[in-house]
Amino acid sequence: MLSAAAPVTRLDVQVDNLRSSKGMIRICLTADPDNFPACVNDAKALTRTLPASIHATSFSGLPQRGYALAIIHDENSNAKLDTIAGIPREGYGFSRNAAVRFGPPRFDAARFMLAGDAEMQQVKMRYIF
Repeated sequence: MLSAAAPVTRLDVQVDNLRSSKGMIRICLTADPDNFPACVNDAKALTRTLPASIHATSFSGLPQRGYALAIIHDENSNAKLDTIAGIPREGYGFSRNAAVRFGPPRFDAARFMLAGDAEMQQVKMRYIF
């Protein structure tokens, strides 16, 4: 008897509104609300680091469920989001282009469902400085 495998899908990510092609784009995809947006303690998080000249990537073979994306434009390539008094000095963005008020959005605001063959998330980068 064959067991039914859980359905899987692909996520395509497009990063828009980058102010320069300097540095790296760091992307984190997580299904864990407790580790969003930092993704540091999430062993199941999927990450990508791309040159800032490349604005798209894909994640394939993903189980169909809810996820959220957090993206930073690490312009000086130091592997972190630089801040002044907690205010980002580099670009950032979230899936569903979730609103940013006093700190990053909650997981539920950035959460999207993967279902079907493929999904696309277009994330607009934001800059304060």
